[in-house]
Amino acid sequence: MNIKIDVRDLKSFYGDFQALTDLNVSIPEKRITALIGPSGCGKSTFLRVLNRMNDTIKSARAEGQVILDEKDIYDDDVDVVELRQRVGMVFQRPNPFPQSVYENVAFGPRIIGKNKKKELDESVRESLIGAALWDEVKHRLDDPALDLNPGQQQRLCIARTIAVKPEVILMDEPCSALDPVATHKVEDLMRTLARDYTIVIVTHNMQQAARASDYTGFFWLGELVEYNTTSELFKSPKQELTEAYITGRRG
Repeated sequence: MNIKIDVRDLKSFYGDFQALTDLNVSIPEKRITALIGPSGCGKSTFLRVLNRMNDTIKSARAEGQVILDEKDIYDDDVDVVELRQRVGMVFQRPNPFPQSVYENVAFGPRIIGKNKKKELDESVRESLIGAALWDEVKHRLDDPALDLNPGQQQRLCIARTIAVKPEVILMDEPCSALDPVATHKVEDLMRTLARDYTIVIVTHNMQQAARASDYTGFFWLGELVEYNTTSELFKSPKQELTEAYITGRRG
């Protein structure tokens, strides 16, 4: 098993508040890793640390190392724009741009220098196929993205993310605003994407973590209490707190 991201002694702060404490975890390549735990326990903060999104918050800072392919992403010489191309993010609520379906997906490729129409057309098509959306929108590419239903909008955001060929996809509760049918489609899509991408997903839905992921980490009050294969963590948790949480006795 190859390790894509190796997190060592990570601490994260917002001003004087410490959001994450001494995290050590290795995230495997081309697998789905789920992060579970109650609200406010640091899951989303951890996700944002992995592509330096917290750099946009003045009071935020991180200590420790986040090694992506043997390079610490917090080294001074790291190009943050390039990093966020390599480590993409899909947010909790679908956030398509107020543009056409086509322009949403073409946005990223244009930013990185693809400007020829044939090249853009192929990139848009490949990305929509990759997001399991092409058959539903191939005759609607010029329609406003906001006309799509929420499940389609979320898959469009995934297409927009993979259009720039990232290596890692971070997903912050990507199904929380979706109905069960749309949720099922996104979970199936994640499984397909994991053949080519490393995926880290934050979810409050433990059933989703159990269904969709290969590895699961349980967060509590800014600490990673337990990390294991998903089957082992849910069937035979090693920590009493983990068992209490997944059985509903703590939450």
